[in-house]
Amino acid sequence: MASPLIKCTAIFCHSEKTTQMNAALRWIFFVFDTGKDVTFVVKVDSTNLTRKPTMKWLKGKWMDLGSKAGKHIQLKETYDRNTKIYTYEMKIVKVVPGDAGGYRCEVSAKDKCDSCTFEVTVEADILSSFKRADAGEDEGELDFSALLKAKPEPELEIDVWELLKSAHPSEYEKIAFQYGITDLRGMLKRLKKMKVVEPKVSEAFLRRLESAYSVNKGKKIVLSVEVADPNAEVKWLKNGQEIKTSAKYIIESDGNIRTLTINKCSLADDAAYECVIGTDKCFTEVFVKEPPITITKLLDDYQVVVGERVEFEIEVSEEGAHVIWMFEDQELSRDDKSSKYRFKKDGKRHCLIIQEATVEDSGMYFVYTNGGHSKGELIVEEKELEVLQSIADLTVKSAEQAMFKCEVSDEKVTGKWFKDGVEVQASNRIKISHIGRIHRLTIDDVKPEDAGDYTFVPDGYALSLSAKLNFLEIKIDYVPRQDPPKIHLDVAGNMVSQNTIIVVAGNKLRLDVEITGEPAPTVCWMKGDKSLNHNKNLFGFCFLGYLMERKKKGSSRWTKLNFDVCESTTYEAKRMIEGILYEMRVFAVNGIGISAPSLNSKPFMPIAPTSEPTKLTVDDVMDTTCSLKWLAPEKIGAGGLDGYIIEFCKEGETEWHPANTDLVDRQSYTVRNLPTGEKMNFRVFAVNVAGRSPPALLGQPVTVREIMEHPKIRLPRELRTKFIKRVGEKINLVIPFQGKPRPIAVWQKDGQPVDEKKVGVRNSNVDSILFIRSAEREHSGKYTLTLKIENMEDSANIDIRIVDKPGPPTQVHVTDVWGFNAALEWNPPKDDGNCEITGYTIQKADKKTKEWFTVYEHNRRTNCTASDLVIGNEYMFRIYSENLCGLSEDPCMSKNTAVVPKTGQCAERPPYKEKDMSCAPKFTAPLVDRSVTIGYSTAISCSVRGLPKPKIIWMKNKMILGDNPKFLMQNNQGVLTLNIRKPSTFDSGKYTCKAVNELGEDEVECKLEIRGNYTYTEKKLM
Repeated sequence: MASPLIKCTAIFCHSEKTTQMNAALRWIFFVFDTGKDVTFVVKVDSTNLTRKPTMKWLKGKWMDLGSKAGKHIQLKETYDRNTKIYTYEMKIVKVVPGDAGGYRCEVSAKDKCDSCTFEVTVEADILSSFKRADAGEDEGELDFSALLKAKPEPELEIDVWELLKSAHPSEYEKIAFQYGITDLRGMLKRLKKMKVVEPKVSEAFLRRLESAYSVNKGKKIVLSVEVADPNAEVKWLKNGQEIKTSAKYIIESDGNIRTLTINKCSLADDAAYECVIGTDKCFTEVFVKEPPITITKLLDDYQVVVGERVEFEIEVSEEGAHVIWMFEDQELSRDDKSSKYRFKKDGKRHCLIIQEATVEDSGMYFVYTNGGHSKGELIVEEKELEVLQSIADLTVKSAEQAMFKCEVSDEKVTGKWFKDGVEVQASNRIKISHIGRIHRLTIDDVKPEDAGDYTFVPDGYALSLSAKLNFLEIKIDYVPRQDPPKIHLDVAGNMVSQNTIIVVAGNKLRLDVEITGEPAPTVCWMKGDKSLNHNKNLFGFCFLGYLMERKKKGSSRWTKLNFDVCESTTYEAKRMIEGILYEMRVFAVNGIGISAPSLNSKPFMPIAPTSEPTKLTVDDVMDTTCSLKWLAPEKIGAGGLDGYIIEFCKEGETEWHPANTDLVDRQSYTVRNLPTGEKMNFRVFAVNVAGRSPPALLGQPVTVREIMEHPKIRLPRELRTKFIKRVGEKINLVIPFQGKPRPIAVWQKDGQPVDEKKVGVRNSNVDSILFIRSAEREHSGKYTLTLKIENMEDSANIDIRIVDKPGPPTQVHVTDVWGFNAALEWNPPKDDGNCEITGYTIQKADKKTKEWFTVYEHNRRTNCTASDLVIGNEYMFRIYSENLCGLSEDPCMSKNTAVVPKTGQCAERPPYKEKDMSCAPKFTAPLVDRSVTIGYSTAISCSVRGLPKPKIIWMKNKMILGDNPKFLMQNNQGVLTLNIRKPSTFDSGKYTCKAVNELGEDEVECKLEIRGNYTYTEKKLM
């Protein structure tokens, strides 16, 4: 496959002509004269390649000309660094007829490739035939005298190909040598093409199969042939495998006609079929067309909140159908592992599952099959969290315990605690707990550094709860020690006389005088009667200013804040990291040098305002109010967030008015007392200890006027038809609606207000809920929801039907008895369970055995005929009624019985005393040891007699089997059967059947062996 990243251009040079071929042209024909030099040039643009491309010159399909390079074929390669173009040349010196054929040049680099193909034809130069034999290449004139010479009689031409066609293959080499044919392989290929294979006339088939057949999935198809011999045996093959007669494949023979019938065609029957008679065969192909898949259950609309699970479900007409899910115009793929969509297929059911819905998932979802489509709308709303108990400010003493506690409405909500904007991590002293809806932060052994603002932020919600922890210090008054000031002057080395120092002019003098005293005394230097403290010129040297340094608390590395001396006693330090504690110190500078540093300042933390609030929108507008909502700033910082300030102004004015005097903790606010009809601008500031943030502004002014929205009920699709529930089930109907201002929702049942003692109703701004904890028959009826906004209203009707099992039929009696039949009639039940009677179940019992057997199920009429009665027996009947909930609890017995009389004369038997047939259980046929193959169902049987009817117990290895669904136990008139479904090796063992009645017990046992599967080869070796 050619890659567009390799730009290939071929230039073919012959004689003095040049032909250029673009890579888009894939085939060119060239004709050259014998003896000419030909050069082919290919240029490859390597601008987009990472490595050198590989070039191959090929002749035919496989011959690599690189191995033939030499005097006759010369290959050359060059590279231009400026244009990044590789040039490949192939030169054929003195073209000969053997150079004719197809050529191809291929260039490849990693996974990119390109190619050019061209055809070369070589013709002999007719003028060379007329040159003198002794003349050079460019000498002499044309000589036509040779044409005038007498020519010998031409020999008869022999057609070599006709000779080869009629010859035996063993003579091919001899004839080729005789007539100068050197390319034996090419000769054989041409000879094979020249031989015409005559179609073989079938002697076994009079009428063969068609070339192809077409049939719909699930339909029947008949393949038919007519054979010459009516006694011929025919084999049918499918994809080379012989077909055996079965319920699906029916092979029939009728005279000379042989047919293969395929019932209920499936996609597996789409194959090639053969009909074989001896060595003669005929072929055909069967194409199974799949009918269009229709959607029997359409998509429903969903309205959920963020984080809930959504499952779109449809049902199609066929299992294994291929469906395509789409969201808006985008197809949802199963191959994308990072996708949040999950697909589920269960028979005819197809589901699209979104585990945690987000607002971005709102929209229209489509599902397509080859025979239909459906769509459903998903509405995802923001989750609302209600704060039941907020956290409160605390004031604690040292070493005491501080506990912040809050309670929210959703117990599944998690959250994080922050102190001054930094997340709090749990430790041995700090414990974070979450039990149900309550979140706690407990701090043991409180220390001064624990004081600050604490905030709880629920995960997934634009909400935060804040409180302050105050540390209470117990102060003790300190009385400092009193000590009078004293000067310790030590200048012994420089003193000439007492308190006199001599210094050479031009030298520096520095006096270090130790001074003591409590509290610290004030020092004043004097020169004569003049004070030197307030002079910039100290001892004759000019005071220059100050140098400042800072460092992080706990670090020993100081960083200079200014390199130029600052003369002022105030300085603004910049480029510090917010939330980090710093210390600072100051140096004084004069003409002598830099003083010792001052004492370190107290640690301080630089704090900046937050960023502006985000996503400021209008939530609702009334005649005099406007509700705003927003999200917290993206960047809060170490200063935390104290609250928000909202301001407004009229359009066209520049004066902003505050809407709130106190800071607002919530991220929503309703501005009141606005002038009706005016256009207003709004902005919101976030505030912390560092001040206000930049404002968040609305994109356009808001007109202060209540927006009237017509009330509309959005009735879910499943409630638009009759809503059926069974007695005792819970009913919870959520009916969403819309309308502004908030509509008044009223529920009625059959035109009367609902009884709030029996039916619960809850209304909100967006929906109304009808709740019945346990449904009863009396809750059935027509419910009407009405929405009212002033003189506008909307209503929706919901038909709720509570159904229960029906009562028994009435007046069951036998109307006629004839032959082996009895006619029954009855009346419908008085109580139909509040839904339609779907049928009746009729059972009969012989008065002797009193064992009941079902005669009919789901009989829809109120009469029937019971057949196959035994002559001489008396029968009684009972009937159950049936509806959507099932059969009635009790049947209705027939008032009379049906006696089937014997026909003909009956001999009167003498009276006799009935013999006592009671006996202990006795097995008349024992269990037999069996050995079966694993996976094939089997059964073991025995028979028993005994009166009263014995109780049967089946055991495996002396362990009672019980109600294991793998074993099916049957008792038919004393014949006992144990069916074992698909046994495994674990089902091997000793099985025991035990019969027990009040007169005794008996048991039989057998051994069951389960053999494993083995292959055909193993069976053959055995």
